[in-house]
This record gives sequence, structure tokens and C-alpha cells, in this order.
Amino acid sequence: MAASAVGGNHLHTTWKHIVIIVTTLLLLCAPSVCAQCRILRCNSDFVAATLEIGVIGGGRKDGANAVYCSALRSYALCTQRTARACRGDLAYHSAVQGIEDLLIQHRCPKTGPTAQPRPLPPLSRDGCFYEKAFMQREGRAPEYLHCGVFGDPHIRTFNEEFQTCAVQGAWPLIDNQYLYIQATSTPTRGSSYTTILTKITVILKNWRECAELQIYQAELDNVPPAFVDGSVTGGDRRGHQSLRVHSHDPGRHAEIWATHIGTMIVVRQVGRSLSLSVRSPRAIVESHTPEQDLQLCVWGCPVSQRLETPYAHPSTPAYTHCSSLLPVRDVYFQACLFDLQVTGDLNSSASAVAALEDARAMISDPDRIHLLTDRAGNNPPSLPVALALSILVETLRRTFLGPV
Repeated sequence: MAASAVGGNHLHTTWKHIVIIVTTLLLLCAPSVCAQCRILRCNSDFVAATLEIGVIGGGRKDGANAVYCSALRSYALCTQRTARACRGDLAYHSAVQGIEDLLIQHRCPKTGPTAQPRPLPPLSRDGCFYEKAFMQREGRAPEYLHCGVFGDPHIRTFNEEFQTCAVQGAWPLIDNQYLYIQATSTPTRGSSYTTILTKITVILKNWRECAELQIYQAELDNVPPAFVDGSVTGGDRRGHQSLRVHSHDPGRHAEIWATHIGTMIVVRQVGRSLSLSVRSPRAIVESHTPEQDLQLCVWGCPVSQRLETPYAHPSTPAYTHCSSLLPVRDVYFQACLFDLQVTGDLNSSASAVAALEDARAMISDPDRIHLLTDRAGNNPPSLPVALALSILVETLRRTFLGPV
């Protein structure tokens, strides 16, 4: 009986280890989980708030302590808003525990007023030039991210994931503090699961004195070279326009420049489908709240709406045709294969070619242009993931088979 109890305890301990290993493995397999974590912003806001009241460790007077408690509650609210993206971040979990300890130490109620947001400083001369202002503030150029939506549609996300989606209806591609982009997909003729983009709506939100609300809308066979109100510029500041629309091919192509947020948007019609390419700074892309969690360019399409690329033998006409246009076996080659096999139309390959050209224009690092997936590049699993897998397998073997 004692032996049975020992064996049971051993099994319980072993399963605890397995849970830990599986959790670690999931975190290692999902690097994008931490990509949007904004805990450092929460930390800096709290430090700034406490510096302003002159009581970094909490004040002794009732008034100062009340202000300090408000700052703590604001800190807690900030961590709650970024909780989803920070699940695997140790700094986040340390901050959450630290807030709990400080609330108890200073006898702060968990509910009550929060610290008022700091007033925005006046804009500098170059405040409406995102890149110039960033260079002056940080001493380096901003990190730019790219999203492309084209073809069936296929999505290359800001996090450099690639998916083919069967989404129908209107879906948000980008939804943050400065920008909202929505795309409408409709089923292709003769198919119940493949779709194409037929409408794209871009809303550039009002931002201080740099830009007023402006809307751009494109539909199939109508890609206008102007905003909805007919203007081609906006946000006039000292003779500079923060918003501009330009077209090389009116009716089928438009470029939208928003210099106050360092963002470029390209809308095209390729064949019988619209496409979208976006280049935007990381700070702009990440300026969203937890409620804005449905963004295809950030999170990709829902798992239930993702389609697999059908296998194509190298001897097939589709493989030969796509290889002649796209020699690198990257995601654009995959998209070309998918569209060609689904539609049977050689012209459908043009959307992947145009999307690759946009990626070349928007991505400064040549090594990042040809995004390879496991299927396209047969990439082996990373070393940490392989090690975690091997440890998991060995633990399971010892649990059920015993030591050798």
C-alpha cells in the first residue's frame, strides 16, 4: 500500500512536469504571443506618474497616498489591457505580482479613481512627420512592418505568418488608434469556399492637428485616385499635407500616404480581385486595445476559416507556370499555385506577382521579402522546440514504460 502511494505521488509529480514542459513548448511554438506585449509601456507610465507626484515609493500623507493609489490602479488597468499578449512574458507577471503587493502595502482599494492621462506635449516642428520625429526622439529609424492581402485572399500578416482564408463578408484587416481598414470578400463564381476581395475601405482617424478624419473606398472595377470627398490631400500643416492619394493607373491602382503615422497603403485591382499592401511602423501597428482583437493583418484569419494549399506535382502545368513567374518557392509561389488550381485561369497568378512586387518595395531587408513557410521552404523546427519535444517524449516514455 505504501508502495502504491509512493508510485501515485511519483506519477502525480511526473504529470506536473509534463504540464510544465507542454506549457513551455506551446510558448516556444508561438513566438507571436509576446509580439504585441506592451508591459514596458505600462511600467514607464507608472514611473512617470509617480515621479510627477514626487512619491516614487508611495507618500505618507493621505493626499499623496491617494494619488499614489490612483497611479497603482491605472498601472493594474494597463496590465489587464495587455494581458492576452503578455501571457508568456516574465516581466508582465512580475509587474502584476508587484502591483498586488503594493496595493496591500499602501492599503489601496482595488476600485476607485485612476490617474489622469498625462497631457500631450505640444507638437514639434516635425511632429507631423512620423519618421523625422521618431529619429529625433529615438536616434534611429523606426521598424516597419508589412501586411499583404491578395488573391483568394491570401494574407501575409505583420508577424510574417502566411494564411489562405475562406472568410466571407466584411472583416477588419487593421484596427488601431490611428487607422481602420476593412475588406469585403465574396465567393468566387462556381465555388462555395473560395473568395475574392471586392471592396476595401480605409479610415484614417483624426489625430491632433496633423490629420482630420478621412475615408478612402475602392470596389471592384473602381479604384479611385481620391478620397471619398473627392480630395487628394489632407492635413495641411505649414504647407505640408499629411495625407496624399496618388495613382499610376487611375481606376485600378491607388497609393495612400499618411506621413503623420509613417504609413503607406497600396490598393490594386489585379484581374477580378482587389489587393492591399500596407507598410506601417511597429508602434502604429501595436497601438490597439484588447477589444480590437479581430485584425486579420495582425492575428490572421480564424482557424476555422483557413485553407490548405493543395499539393501540386512539379510536372503539372500549374507548377510549371508559377515556377516561370516566381522562381523562389516562397509564400507567393504557394499563393500562385492555389489560385491557379482553384480557378484554372492563368491570369489569376498575376495577384501573387503584384503582391511580391509590393513586398519588395515595402520591405527594406532583402532576406525578409521571400517569406518561407514549412511547406514552401521545408524549414526544420527550431532548436528550443526540438529540445522541448525530445524532453517531453522522454518523460512520457519513463512515465509509462519505466526506466530502461
